[in-house]
Amino acid sequence: MRPIHVIGGGLAGSEAAWQAAEAGVPVVLHEMRPLRGTPAHRTGRLAELVCSNSFRSDDSAANAVGVLHREMRAMGSLVMLSADAHQVPAGGALAVDRDGFSSAVEAAVLSHPRVTLERGEIAGLPPEDWDNVIVATGPLTSPALAEAIGALTGEGSLAFFDAIAPIVYRDSIDMDVAWMQSRYDKEGPAGDAAAYVNCPMSRDRYEAFVDALMAAEKTEFREFEGTPYFDGCLPIEVMAERGRETLRHGPMKPFGLTNAHAPAVKPYAVVQLRQDNALGTLFNMVGFQTKLKYGEQGKVFRIIPGLEKAEFARLGGIHRNTYLNSPKLLDGRLRLKRAPRLRFAGQITGCEGYVESAAVGLVAGRLAADERLGRDLAPPPATTAIGALINHITGGHIESIDAGPRSFQPMNVNFGLFPPIADPMAEATGKRSRGPERGIARKRALSARAQTDLAEWLAGKREPAPR
Repeated sequence: MRPIHVIGGGLAGSEAAWQAAEAGVPVVLHEMRPLRGTPAHRTGRLAELVCSNSFRSDDSAANAVGVLHREMRAMGSLVMLSADAHQVPAGGALAVDRDGFSSAVEAAVLSHPRVTLERGEIAGLPPEDWDNVIVATGPLTSPALAEAIGALTGEGSLAFFDAIAPIVYRDSIDMDVAWMQSRYDKEGPAGDAAAYVNCPMSRDRYEAFVDALMAAEKTEFREFEGTPYFDGCLPIEVMAERGRETLRHGPMKPFGLTNAHAPAVKPYAVVQLRQDNALGTLFNMVGFQTKLKYGEQGKVFRIIPGLEKAEFARLGGIHRNTYLNSPKLLDGRLRLKRAPRLRFAGQITGCEGYVESAAVGLVAGRLAADERLGRDLAPPPATTAIGALINHITGGHIESIDAGPRSFQPMNVNFGLFPPIADPMAEATGKRSRGPERGIARKRALSARAQTDLAEWLAGKREPAPR
């Protein structure tokens, strides 16, 4: 049987390769690292996490990301299997030891009897005799391949800036000032209700921090002026520019937290750090993506109480990401309309986030395998989280609103992508819910519908092929 070629060994590419191989199709996975690096990666390992180590909420009852987690687990996702095996405390979120996670994904992929890994850059369009290709090169696609895709499609790539948060050594945090607590003492998947380091700020210290943040030197990208930021990953200094109170109502909000050292004193703002590795030696600064120059980061961030002597394992940074105008260029099965042998997956399609990227890779791998095996099963229904994400990418959500390319922007999965559902009735009274209860009831109803519809769709799929 002719193999499927998967270009890119990130989360989407690794998941796509795994899914296709599990379906019984041979796969050649191409990864250019470490022979050619990127501005964000540090290793040549498959499925390396370059930004946060969080897969976000694991609440499948009332959170769209949690619904996506549930669906991926039901579909045999390698990424979710590895994430569950290497989780670290993170309150209500699923966060992972980044090195343990990527090592597990790589080990599983490399040990699969139907997967062959080839190191090296695909510098241009794949050879014509590769008749079934998944391009999962991510937002940091090599220039030669990006240029070739642009020439083939006749479209200039859309782009946005993405940012990375700093990582701090745990033993350099002053725990006589900071304390451990999850917001509202919420337990996470591992049952830990005190997963975050919290650094409190008085109003005066907060004002001094904002002043220093605004005054500090930033990295500039003059050659890319006009390129937008992704709203879900804004640098903190960009948020601060939108108003002095923006940060304390965003990543530095003090709500749901009580200072263990001074319970009667309510902090004006709080900086949280989340465990980044299984050993608990590294913590990343939650929501502190930044484009501050390296020399400025230490000076500004050490204004934060508890971080006065902080030592950084990694400083924050910023890089330019690219993605396709997918609603115009891709069909409903993620194939390039001008060259159907090429199928796209992951962040290059315009989804945003680790889980979303892997989910699109999962679907791409299954669709490619179905095609090779002579089957023609439809993608998951749009009422599921994974189907809603595919619908977003392929344009189902914007056709009646605006067909122009600027209407398509990178997006995380959210309930706004799901088809509407009638307002559910309150369980006790039989009357329509109101206020916050109405919103929660609606989310639960969307989640329940998604679970039912995915189960029906999976019933039409065959079991994984024996190894």
